[in-house]
Formats: sequence, structure tokens, C-alpha cells
Amino acid sequence: MIQKIVIFILLILTTTAYAACQNHDERPECRNRTVNVYAYTGEVPDFIVQQFEKETGIKVNFSTYENNEMMYAKLRASPPSTYDIVMPSGYFVTRMYKRNMLEKLDKSQLPNWKNLNPAFLHPAYDPDTTYSMPFIWGVTGIFVNDQYYSPPSITSWKDLWSPRFNNKLMMLDDTREIFSIALITLGYPMNDQNPKHLHEAYLKAKALMPNIKVFSTDTVVSIIIDEDVTIGAAWNGDVFKASQDNPHVKFIFPKEGFIIWVDNFAVAKNPPHPTEAYQFINFILRPDVAKQIALYTSYPIANLAAQQLLPPEIRNNPTIYPSQDILKRGSFQTDLSDETLALYEKYWEELKMSG
Repeated sequence: MIQKIVIFILLILTTTAYAACQNHDERPECRNRTVNVYAYTGEVPDFIVQQFEKETGIKVNFSTYENNEMMYAKLRASPPSTYDIVMPSGYFVTRMYKRNMLEKLDKSQLPNWKNLNPAFLHPAYDPDTTYSMPFIWGVTGIFVNDQYYSPPSITSWKDLWSPRFNNKLMMLDDTREIFSIALITLGYPMNDQNPKHLHEAYLKAKALMPNIKVFSTDTVVSIIIDEDVTIGAAWNGDVFKASQDNPHVKFIFPKEGFIIWVDNFAVAKNPPHPTEAYQFINFILRPDVAKQIALYTSYPIANLAAQQLLPPEIRNNPTIYPSQDILKRGSFQTDLSDETLALYEKYWEELKMSG
């Protein structure tokens, strides 16, 4: 009987000590706790990772990637239980949970979930946010420098096909973005998978090539600031950032619709450190932490409590946080079949060769 009591007391002490590790990083029982995070480059600042490590005593093994395809391929090739947390964009969330690559989120371990904006809790790619926590999001629209063009004269994606923009446009160097714009312009859904419609979209995109001066995703902000290009397609966060240096830059939400993208946190299948993974995600969900990330990236965040902490000139900026009426015109990207993706790749190569 005494032996059982001793074991019970030791169990309580061990559990209490482990829980206390959140605030003590020097105690022996708190050492060697880690979490493996694989995230988009530039979306989680180093100082945020360091703050988490300091507050919790948990070592973060943080690695980054440039695009979803790279992340997806790395996870498929890695041994099981390599990563705890990944950051797929919306349409890759669908692909990954369908292939049993993600855990269902245990929201009881995420008390800060309540801080999220309800508008992002039922996206098309994960209708009940079963597998994903919306983090950073954005809109693809049209940017215009008002020294060269009148913003009110440009309201539609169709306007970009005008002969007056010959060799003037910058377009995003992204297959889904280009074909989504072409599909929207033709009056089709941006996630359309009809082969006939996709061929029409290819021809439509090909007709735009004489107007395209440059494709870019990594150098968009500097190109806009320096006025190397004065009109084209870009993400609202990049346009906002550029406008801080060049106030002549304006952002337009095309009237026929636009792409809404979301980068999400998710727990990889069979994570090696599940407790630490939830601690990290819950930390990111804290309003003060999410606010710092928003200020660092200049992109809108899906954390409503954090948004309300931002300076008025940011939280009330219609480029960063458009009204619900405007957002209703947008559509979330969803996953496509392997056949459709192969067709996209074929058309994308032909498109680039025609330029």
C-alpha cells in the first residue's frame, strides 16, 4: 500500500514539474524539449521563435521552404515522424489531409483559438478547420501607379489585356495565379477543372503575353517601389508594403472576382513532439505575438484579436483589411486533381516558351 502511495506521489510531482516547464528553461526536467517546424520563408520572424524558446524552454528546430511543392515533396520523402508542424497554403491542406499527411487538430489544446476571425473558420479547402489553423492570408489584385495611369479607369482583370499596356505588366510567377486570372476573366470559376475551359484559359493567358514585361514573386515590392513596372498583378500585402515607400501605388480589387489565399499551420501526421507542437501553435495564436508578426510581414492575419491591436493606419487600411462586402467577391483556392495539375504544367511551359 505504501509503495502505491509513493508511486502516486511521484507521478503527481513529475506531471507538475513537466507542466511547469512552460516558464522555466533551466530546470533539468525541462531540458531537451524540442519542436520541429517547417514553414514558409519570411512568415515567422526569428525573434518570434526566440521569444517562444525563452518563454517555454522548448528548442525550436526551424527550417524553411520557398513553395508548397517543395514542402510537400520533402514531407513525402522524409522518414515518418520527422516534423511536428508544417505551413501549407489552403489548397495544399486539402491535398495533404486526403493523403493522410496531417493530424486532426485537438482544439482543446489551443485555448487561443478563440482569437481567430470567424470569417476564416470555414474555408472551402478545410470547411471546419479540422486540419488547419489560418495564419497569414492575402488577396491577388491589380496594382497601379497613379502617376502613369488613372486607378478609376482600371476596374477589371480584362483591362490588363488592353493594347495600351503592351510590355508594361508585371504578373506573378505562379501557375495557379495566372490561370486563375484567365479563368475568372472568361467567366469560369477559378478552381475550374474542365479541360476545355483550361485550354481556353491557356489561350487567354497566351494573348496576354505581349503585355507582360516581367514575371516575379520574390522581388515584387522592390520592382513596384522603383517603378520598374507601374501596373500589373500582385498580392495586397506586397502592394501595401511598397506603398509605404511609394505613395503613388494603389491596389484594386477586380470587380469580377479575385483569389484569396491563406497560409496555415498544421500538425504533421504522427508528430514526434505533439505537446510542444500545440504549445507553439497556441503561442502563435496569442494576440500580442500575432500582432508582431503582422507588423513584420505587412500581410493581413486571420487573428482578429491581434488585428484589433494594430495601429489604426494598418487595421483600418482597406488594402490590407478589405470590407466583408469586398471579400465576398473573392474565392479560396482549392486542390486540383493530378490530371488538372499535369495539364497546368504543360500549358505553363508552353506559355513561358511563347513569351
